[in-house]
Amino acid sequence: MKLSIIIPVYNVENYLAACVDSLLAQTMRDLEILLVDDGSTDSSGAIADAYAAKNPGMIRCLHVENGGQGRARNLALPLARGEFLGFVDSDDWVRPDMYEKLCARAEETGADIVACDFLERYDDGREKTVPAAFQDHPLSFAGSCCNKIFRASLVKDLRFPEGLWYEDFYFSAMLLIRANRTEYLPEPLYIYRRGQPSTMHNNNARKNLDMLRIMDMLEPAFDARSRRGDFEFLLINHVLLDTISRLANQDDPARREVIVRFRAYVREKIPKLPRCESYRAETRNRRIIMALNYCGLENLGQAILRVKNRLSR
Repeated sequence: MKLSIIIPVYNVENYLAACVDSLLAQTMRDLEILLVDDGSTDSSGAIADAYAAKNPGMIRCLHVENGGQGRARNLALPLARGEFLGFVDSDDWVRPDMYEKLCARAEETGADIVACDFLERYDDGREKTVPAAFQDHPLSFAGSCCNKIFRASLVKDLRFPEGLWYEDFYFSAMLLIRANRTEYLPEPLYIYRRGQPSTMHNNNARKNLDMLRIMDMLEPAFDARSRRGDFEFLLINHVLLDTISRLANQDDPARREVIVRFRAYVREKIPKLPRCESYRAETRNRRIIMALNYCGLENLGQAILRVKNRLSR
């Protein structure tokens, strides 16, 4: 079997059908769908069972006690039979040719990982293409695992951290470290539904501290001196830039305290930001926001970005 697609399911009765239908409509037929009902309290489990009953050769359904997205994916991994693995969030959907294109690129190039762009879809019909990466760096694709396929032999004993946010960031980063070759298909094939609560769009400042635990888990993979720059790349992009900027836009009263902890973590790992090679390799605009966040001026950085966005309209 070419591909196994793993979908954790939790209380998505209004969206699950659209998600599964988009997978059943794939132009590539050599695939299986593993639905993991993570203790749903609505009709999601029954919907998953109905799809499995109608498609016994393609869909399998597993019901487990609620334990979070990472645990649900982990329980499905040993059951996957595909040469490649894909992951879809149960409130999203994909283009009909997504997996045919990703698998074809893997076959053509021998890649262990192939990534595509996202299409953000808002409830009012607005759409926005979001590139899978903004920099020319092998680890720039770290983040969501949903816009990628992974060679199953690469995964081995790797599992998603359970009970933590940013578990897919850890999983995809570790596999990018292991991969011999990663390919990028610049097409928005994965449709991400905006307007739903998510790790990347939240107002829970303290829970974002899970990112520091994830970085601590990743750091040993970069023990070799030659790879220290790769760890710093992840640190300045996903902690210094993305997470601090996101927290600066929250209204959670705890955000100030949490930002201070994030900044202290970065300063401990990178005492002199201007000397960091990964920082110097960034574009001028990204360096400006990183430097402001590093110096405790994140509000100024976000004000600059808001002005820039208004001028570009």
